Amino acid sequence: MSDLHVYDTTLRDGAQQEGLNLSVADKLAIAAHLDELGVGFIEGGWPGANPKDTEFFARARTELQLRNAVLAAFGATRRAGGVAADDPLVRALLDSQAPVVTLVAKSHVRHVESALRTTLQENLAMVRDTVSFLAGEGRRVFLDAEHFFDGYAADRAYALEVVRTALEAGAEVVALCDTNGGMLPGQVADVVGDTVAATAGRVGIHCHNDTGCAVANSMAAVEAGASHVQGTINGYGERTGNADLLTVVSNLQIKRGLPLLQPERLREATRIAHAVSEITNIPPYSRQPYVGASAFAHKAGLHASAIKVDPDLYQHTDPQHVGNDMRMLVSDMAGRASIELKGRELGYDLSGDPELLARILATVKELELRGYTFDAADASFELLLRREVEGATHDFFNVESWRVITDARGDEDALSEATVKVVAGGQRVVATGEGNGPVNALDHALRQALVPAYPELDKLELIDFRVRILDAAHGTDAVTRVLIETSDGSTSWETIGVAGNIIEASWQALVDGVTYGLVRAGVPVR
Repeated sequence: MSDLHVYDTTLRDGAQQEGLNLSVADKLAIAAHLDELGVGFIEGGWPGANPKDTEFFARARTELQLRNAVLAAFGATRRAGGVAADDPLVRALLDSQAPVVTLVAKSHVRHVESALRTTLQENLAMVRDTVSFLAGEGRRVFLDAEHFFDGYAADRAYALEVVRTALEAGAEVVALCDTNGGMLPGQVADVVGDTVAATAGRVGIHCHNDTGCAVANSMAAVEAGASHVQGTINGYGERTGNADLLTVVSNLQIKRGLPLLQPERLREATRIAHAVSEITNIPPYSRQPYVGASAFAHKAGLHASAIKVDPDLYQHTDPQHVGNDMRMLVSDMAGRASIELKGRELGYDLSGDPELLARILATVKELELRGYTFDAADASFELLLRREVEGATHDFFNVESWRVITDARGDEDALSEATVKVVAGGQRVVATGEGNGPVNALDHALRQALVPAYPELDKLELIDFRVRILDAAHGTDAVTRVLIETSDGSTSWETIGVAGNIIEASWQALVDGVTYGLVRAGVPVR
C-alpha cells in the first residue's frame, strides 16, 4: 500500500462548489500549494471545455514548476458514433500536454441509455477507443467510472465490464465514483472488494459527502483494496462537497501507518489548508479535523487538568504531525489548570502564583456571567491576562469621547458619521469617519485619529463582525455581545464587547482590536 496514489481534484471538482470561483492565477497558486503538500497528482481542469482551463494548462507549462506532483487533465470519452482521434475534446486533452489524462465514463446502464442516449456496447467502445488512443499517444490514462456504486447496484455485470474494458485498453487506474454521495462505508467496502477481486488492475475511489461519509467511505475503500484515492483540499465540492483529502491522508498516514507523504510535508497541512482558504475566499472551517483551529482546542476544566499532566490523555494524536497546535480555551467552564495552560501558551508561567491564578479565574467567570466569551476572543483574553500579570494598561491612547450619527434621506441608503476624540502621541485629536454603518464609521474615525501617532495601524482591517442578543426575551432592551475579527494582512485576531447598547459593545471590541494589534506588533506607547 506504500504506492497508494494521492490524487487531488480541488481545481476541477472542488471548484464546482457553490460560491467558489477561481481565476487562472488562483488555480496556479493553489496548485503550487498542493505540490508543496506532496500529493501525487493534481487535476487541473477540463481543457477544451472552457477557456479558463485551457489557459491554465497553457500557463502551467511555463509558470508552474512542480517538484512532487504530476499534472492531470480531465475530460470525457469520445462522442457516441465517433472516433477518438477525431474528437476535438479528446484532441484538447493531448494539446494540454498534461502527462496524465483522467477520463470520465458512464458505468450505470440508465445513464448510458438516458443521458448518453446510446447503447451499452457503444459506451464500452467509447471507453476502449478513447483510452487506447490516449495511451498510444504516450499519456498515462486514468478513468473515473461515474455513478459506479449506483450502477453496480442496478447491473453489477455491466459496471464491472466498464472497469475491465478500461483496464484492458490501457488505463492505469479506474476510480470508482460515488457521484451522488449516497453510499455508506459498509456498502463501499463490499463493492470495492468485489471489484478488486473481479478485475485485474488498480482500483481507486472518488467520494462525495452527501451522507457525511465521504472520508469514512474513502477509508473503507482503501481497506478493501483501493490503491488510488481522490479528494479535495478542505472538502470543497458540489452540494455538500467531496472527501476532504487532508483528513483522508492524515487518517491513512497517522492511523494506518501508510507512508503517503513525507512527514515534513504532512506538517504543512494546516498552513496549506488555510492558505488555500485565503485564495478561495472561503473562511476556514474551525472544526475541520486535524487542521481546523478547534481541532485541538480544549475548554473543559477537567480536560485541562489532565492535559497539564499529559496532553495525550485528551488528544487522539500529536497536532504537530499536521502542523497544528493545542489551544486552551478560557471560559466559565475553566479551572485553574485552564488558566495556567493558556498563560503558558501566551508565554506566562503562572504555576508559582496560586493567588494570581485564582484572581484571573474569578475575573473570567464574573465577566462571562455578564456575557463575555473568551473562548471566541483570544485577543481580549490576552489583554486581560497582561493587565493582571504585568499591570499593563496598554495606554496607547485615551478616549475622551465618541459619537455616531446615522442619516437617511428619502430612498437613499442610510450613511453613518462618527466623531472620535482621543489623546494619542501627546496630542488631542478629533477625527471624523464615514461608513455604510455605525461600526464601519467608528472604525474609520478611530484609526484616522490614531494613525498619525501609530502609523502601524494603517494596515489593519476589520474583516468580520458578529452580533448576538444574549437575552432575547428582553427584546430591544437585551444585552448584546459583539465579536470583531481584525487582520494585519498576515494573521487575524478576535476581540469582544458586551453592553446593553450594540454600538457601545462594538466600540469596546474595536478598541481591543486596535490595542491588540499594537501589542502584537511590539509598538511602544507614544
